[in-house]
Amino acid sequence: MVTSCELRACLTRSLIANPSRPRARLSIRYRPNTRTVKLLGLRWLQHSTKESALETALPSYEEISLAPPINRGRSKVFNSADDAVADIQSGSTILSAGFGLCGVAETICQAIARRGKESVHSLTAISNNAGGGDGGGLALLSNAGQLNRLILSYLGSNKTLERSYLNGEIAIELCPQGTLAERIRAGGAGIPAFFTPTGAHTDIQTGSIPIRFTPTGAIREPGKPRETRIFNHKTYLMEHAITGDVAILRAQQADSAGNCRFRYATKAFGQIVAKAARTTIVEADEIVPVGALAPDDIDLPGIFVDRVVLATAPKVVEIRKLRPDPQSFGHHPPAQPETLTPALLRRNRIAKRASQELKEGYYANLGVGMPTLAASFIPDSRKVWLQSENGILGMGPYPLASEVDPDIINAGKETVTLLPGASTFDSAESFGMIRGGHVDVSILGALQVSAAGDLASYMIPGKVVKGMGGAMDLVSNPDQTKIVVVTDLVAKDGSPKVVEACNLPLTGARVVSTIITDLCVFQVDRVKGELTLTELAPGVQVEEIRAKTGAKFHVAGLLKSME
Repeated sequence: MVTSCELRACLTRSLIANPSRPRARLSIRYRPNTRTVKLLGLRWLQHSTKESALETALPSYEEISLAPPINRGRSKVFNSADDAVADIQSGSTILSAGFGLCGVAETICQAIARRGKESVHSLTAISNNAGGGDGGGLALLSNAGQLNRLILSYLGSNKTLERSYLNGEIAIELCPQGTLAERIRAGGAGIPAFFTPTGAHTDIQTGSIPIRFTPTGAIREPGKPRETRIFNHKTYLMEHAITGDVAILRAQQADSAGNCRFRYATKAFGQIVAKAARTTIVEADEIVPVGALAPDDIDLPGIFVDRVVLATAPKVVEIRKLRPDPQSFGHHPPAQPETLTPALLRRNRIAKRASQELKEGYYANLGVGMPTLAASFIPDSRKVWLQSENGILGMGPYPLASEVDPDIINAGKETVTLLPGASTFDSAESFGMIRGGHVDVSILGALQVSAAGDLASYMIPGKVVKGMGGAMDLVSNPDQTKIVVVTDLVAKDGSPKVVEACNLPLTGARVVSTIITDLCVFQVDRVKGELTLTELAPGVQVEEIRAKTGAKFHVAGLLKSME
């Protein structure tokens, strides 16, 4: 049942704004038995208890803003984050910057949390992910019960939020990361909708991913199917732009006019969320006078910023990943092959073979986990430009302890370094590179991959709901970006991961060209929907591959050995 506070927020948004009285008090009478609302003399019928049905029944849902008022005549610099968030209203939509905990407005999140659920609640938060598993970022607000709905691409390590979603305590709309970035960018640019290949022929297109469950696991609010259109014989989905009442973000420097400068990967969502909100609040590590930032150093012009506060919360390193210090090898020598576990030997075999797909001069994107390991097998003599979807081109190895920088992380939220010639940019720019086919090869992991090249990699319904992150975008242009899957041939329970047809939600349909496993390599004919076995690991026979593969396949006339 829709609560009174949720109803009030929904109906507030449904009013057509009156310029002369933009903050008029609402008079609401709600009678659950008749499921009828009387509001300012007008009547709407609530067709069901689902929020989505209520929103559909009420026109002009986004025509009124709950954003704090903007006073152009006052200083943009506020004394504290508490002052800056004091007039955020219940029911507001919050656009939150950050990738993992990098670039998150932690000081502002803490200030909103301090207001408590009684003061501000029923918030909708839009972000790439919902904070860390230990409570950082938006996790502070979800743990405090202040969030009612989330639009995000990845839950990540936030197990509490995952359980809350599966138990029906919170609504979550999963959205591919590149689509999310572009929806926000479009909202800030005044573009109401656009068409994208990302998510075509998946549950995103059909709206089959539930937004909210009941406590018993039934679907309370279904997903939203997308309108489709064919361009150049390819299916595209129409996605609606996103705007919000308040944007919160962190900058390295801000001046008193609101001009901002970002560092490295904090650009991921910082610039785009600021442009899509009615009121933008920035916390800055340093507030400087107007003129202290050179025009060429300004990443976000002050026209998009309304309030500036000093950041007081320290930056957090979510996953501190280091490379061995060569000078310490005398005390802690690196692991030798004979000391590695069977699991690590399998991973290394797969990653070493995958590194052969990373050719001289290539631009490549490596997914989280095993795909990232492939970079360590690239010879020093071979130059490969690694792209990370959170806004890095020219990503280097893990840092030494002395090189750790919380503003330089990869797609797995791990600390990394930047090579000479590297560049950083926001996520809309990053996924433009990806969807546009400017990346030569992308290497991803898989839960399942089919004989036709279908990929399932992000969800086991009812059990594991991590979100698709950027994977759907990474496979959205397989004709120009070669898609390589790295995976064990069988799952931990012994079931095949290479199958005739996937029974898990798809990341992409007919997208994979090469499958690299611990025991063999398959090439995929995506047009015919056929597999060909081309390489075998040492000591492995074709009969073993047939026994462990859930799909038919051809055998190449000349089988090579995996190297």
